[in-house]
Amino acid sequence: MDYDVIYIGSGNAAWQGGRFLRKEGLKVLIIEESLYGGACANRGCNSKALLDAPYEIKALTDNFEGVGKSGSFEVNWLDLMKFKRKRIANMAPFLDGKFEEYGLDVAHGKGVILDKHTVRVGDETFTTDKIVICTGLKPVIPDIPGKQYLHDSTDFLDIDELPQHAVIIGAGFVGMEFASILAEAGLAADVIVRGDMALKYFHQPYVRKVIEILKEKNIRFHFNQTVCEVIKDDDVLIENPEDKVLNVDKALNSDKDLRDPEAKINNRAYENAFTVNCESGLSLKGDYVIAAMGRTANVEDIGLENVGLTYTDKGIKVNGHLQTQIPNIYASGDVADTGIAKLVTVAIHHSKYLARELLGKADEITYPVIPAVAYTIPRIATVGVPAYIGDENDEYNVHTIKYGKSYSLELKNDTTAEAKVIVDRDLNIVGAEIYAADAENVANMFAFIINKKITLDELDYMIYAFPSSSSVCLYKLHNIHYSF
Repeated sequence: MDYDVIYIGSGNAAWQGGRFLRKEGLKVLIIEESLYGGACANRGCNSKALLDAPYEIKALTDNFEGVGKSGSFEVNWLDLMKFKRKRIANMAPFLDGKFEEYGLDVAHGKGVILDKHTVRVGDETFTTDKIVICTGLKPVIPDIPGKQYLHDSTDFLDIDELPQHAVIIGAGFVGMEFASILAEAGLAADVIVRGDMALKYFHQPYVRKVIEILKEKNIRFHFNQTVCEVIKDDDVLIENPEDKVLNVDKALNSDKDLRDPEAKINNRAYENAFTVNCESGLSLKGDYVIAAMGRTANVEDIGLENVGLTYTDKGIKVNGHLQTQIPNIYASGDVADTGIAKLVTVAIHHSKYLARELLGKADEITYPVIPAVAYTIPRIATVGVPAYIGDENDEYNVHTIKYGKSYSLELKNDTTAEAKVIVDRDLNIVGAEIYAADAENVANMFAFIINKKITLDELDYMIYAFPSSSSVCLYKLHNIHYSF
């Protein structure tokens, strides 16, 4: 055999564990047809974080309107995009250097499985004892007339100029996070939601709070709608080319206010315009249409049929050892259908577990509680037992901690920050829902508490750095401790 392990894909689901296998003396090959590091490093998480941060800061400065704020904080998208591109351009070369440092061989091209022990890349073939599929997910583009006019998340995260009025199809992570950026940029968008909920895996009362904020900032929502076509309209001439309607307010009917849900905000003067039609008859116009309808398994043309492997939109089914139906072929990260959240943090967990598994040092995979964050503005986070289960089950109690009201004078004037903490009958914290500007950090705190089973008594004994959102939230847990 040429290799002990071949990874098809070079993202976190591959190299995070591959380096440990190499350290143990195994020969490892990583195959990548695009940029080293995969989607998160080059066209996903990292790009989103860089582009979102200034808008997060802008929202925080707005908290001090009338109580100390002077002037305005404006984001220059062109400069921000230049910064993002420069930083992201360094990711693939950096990881290429890391792979060399770790002693991992690489092959650039599409990896195609020929049989259980052979993978082809271009004109070369490689033999291996084990194959690990780490090809991740790709954006869903609906098969509808006009689909060629749809843009996915990769396109939006590399756009030269923000659209004046986007139409966003979908209200999951991507749709809602992009809507937040557009809202903070003072632009408009229509969000089309197939069902009756946005961010359906998150605490809906908190989701509704975010939606209300977005509505106040030129974002409209259309629930229970299914898009059936996208039409490219004739280019619309602007009477005064020096005034290209950059202010959303200028695009409104003079007798309607944008906050009125019946406001007709689609009669815009665009240089390029698209019409998005829904099965219900709803018709919307915009200058940019984003397909944010989720992601599906990225496994086309990698030779699964050559070894009899099947898959669904959720990925390739695996057992508790991340094995597929073929014992020496594994799937790791988003492409693995495990029933667990498809997050980069889970992909890293898979990769590290699989290194131990392939070294014969692991039992079946287990998972700690997994925090998930929607990077809307403000953020929403969830970890452990969700609040709706706590409300429905007598085994739990749900406590609301409005810690924003407690630290507003000391910190970021984020007066609406709150958490719902779920405890069992023994007063052990088993879950939390968070709505706050820094919800991701508070969620990590609760993940640590839940995973380590830290009791309220122990939390009550500890001393925390103050002022901080985590310290006030933790001190508020005293109310749970002392009320029983």
